[in-house]
Amino acid sequence: MSESPSIPVPNGGLDSGETTPGGRKEVRWVEVAQTPGLTPAQIMAGRLQAEGVPAYAWQEGAGQATGLIVGMLGAGHVMVPEDFEDEALRILSEDATTDEPD
Repeated sequence: MSESPSIPVPNGGLDSGETTPGGRKEVRWVEVAQTPGLTPAQIMAGRLQAEGVPAYAWQEGAGQATGLIVGMLGAGHVMVPEDFEDEALRILSEDATTDEPD
């Protein structure tokens, strides 16, 4: 798995604890969704960010370079800090139920 990008995380969502020597709190990122390709993952991450949940989307470099949208290299991944996992899953499950046709 690639290294997490530097994304600001609101202090209110993280419990107070030890920080790294540079004064930064270490954040453990967890996957809350996997999609066919990067674009749907980016849309989901944007939805979570709009709700105040720090999130990012990624895809393996080889899959991105070749344009794959299937298989392990083609999967998009949506990541959030561990402390936001429950909220992110709730938001994504609400979206899944409201997107279904009547």
